[in-house]
Amino acid sequence: MSRMLVWLRNDLRLADNPLFHFSMPPESLLCVYVLDDAWLTPLPGLDASRIGSARLQFLWQSLIELRGELLKRGSDLLVRIGDPVDAVAELVVEHGIDEIRVRADAGWEERQATARLAERLGNAVTLSRQDAGTLLDEAALPMAVDDMPSSFSAFRRRVERAWSVPGAVPAPVTLPDWPAGAPRGFPPLDKVCARAAVWAPDRRGDFAFAGGEAAGWSRLDHYLWESGAVARYKQTRNGLAGDFSTRLSPWLAQGCLSARQVHDAVRAWEARHGASDSSYWLVFELLWRDYFHWAARQEGAALFGGRELPVPGESFCAWRDGHTGVPLVDAAMRELAATGWLSNRARQNAASYLVHDLGGDWRLGAAWFEHCLVDHDVASNWGNWRHLAGVGRDTRPRVLDVQDQAGRYDPDGTYAALWAPAVAAPVGEP
Repeated sequence: MSRMLVWLRNDLRLADNPLFHFSMPPESLLCVYVLDDAWLTPLPGLDASRIGSARLQFLWQSLIELRGELLKRGSDLLVRIGDPVDAVAELVVEHGIDEIRVRADAGWEERQATARLAERLGNAVTLSRQDAGTLLDEAALPMAVDDMPSSFSAFRRRVERAWSVPGAVPAPVTLPDWPAGAPRGFPPLDKVCARAAVWAPDRRGDFAFAGGEAAGWSRLDHYLWESGAVARYKQTRNGLAGDFSTRLSPWLAQGCLSARQVHDAVRAWEARHGASDSSYWLVFELLWRDYFHWAARQEGAALFGGRELPVPGESFCAWRDGHTGVPLVDAAMRELAATGWLSNRARQNAASYLVHDLGGDWRLGAAWFEHCLVDHDVASNWGNWRHLAGVGRDTRPRVLDVQDQAGRYDPDGTYAALWAPAVAAPVGEP
């Protein structure tokens, strides 16, 4: 029997998490999450950390709930702040760990950290990388990761020819014992970041996110079963406010829910109400998420276009602060900063305006979104920015006419007036 350490990252749930499923339970199980202290350091030139208050608060809520679920099953959770490789390596030595499990993440930095840990520990410890969180595991893909198509459409066509999404696996009832003498718990959020501890979304926002599996399931149940909004999803998905979207992305990004759990729930809804274009479109977008994950695995460091960010100019700062004078763009950027979330349609317009109208560097935009978004996912965020800018995999730039978009999706200016009233007001009005 082994003494195992589970290194948690973007997989903060027990159900449908292969890190917690054992053919032969280990003698002891040490569950660890390490917040990289580099995420808390302002990026040069951007004056913003990698993780902002909205996501950090959501993360801490998710960790607190996960710890509660682990305690119910006879285990616990240890959270450390520092360099993840150093922290995990020290725990391995201190507690005689001989096996480590970690998710095979899409992010290049996470994959590099796993490789550094493996090199540091050598053959004394077995390190197992587990596929988790996506609809399909790597072995089920109809192509090798290194042969990932350059477009999502080509990927989708090949996958949908003959695909079968495995069902989500229930949470374990019990877990192996916590190692004798191992530390437990983690610091309160106000000791990590005082700003994040007191952060609250602007009241103009029509939705408040709370971290953890329970809140994710509550949102999923509401969208499918209580409101039935999924039946209208294809018609409403380009909305800017209201119950137009699932808003499941924060729970998927932190791994409080898995894509397979959402897929199972949608299929259960279809079994009762019948499949539709709207229910298909929700699964379609889960597949988009899978594509970005596997594309990021293929691209590695190239996903970021170079991590050395250029110095922001005046136009970027005006865009970031919602002072471009364009109502739809300014409203989007102010909502983002005030709530930590933004609709897909608003994200696309804000990004297009920065890159194609202002001539801004897409990497600055992606880095700012990474700081602000409660649902930041490295593969989806950076992949979407590259996609829109027309760099990397698909070189066709996605240029949106922001004025036309405002006429289509905010024809009466309600959204713009909510978040940027002074900009939205016609000339001559206060």
